[in-house]
Amino acid sequence: MNEAEITREVDARGEKCPVPILRAKKALATMESGQVLRVLATDPAAVGDFRFFSRQTGNTLLDQTESDGEYTIYLKRK
Repeated sequence: MNEAEITREVDARGEKCPVPILRAKKALATMESGQVLRVLATDPAAVGDFRFFSRQTGNTLLDQTESDGEYTIYLKRK
């Protein structure tokens, strides 16, 4: 993902479910359609949680990556 495409970032590293989702939901509520949110998380459950969140909310899950126990999730605001 190109840095220029990212509108906002939520750093939820060290937080457990449901905090990463709640922070992402709050950030997405302030964003415009088509903007991209990057979420940083360390909770392995975040991977599945954000897949479910995306299906439930209609926001697009663009990508999920993992490196050294840190998950990066990219969501596009519907």
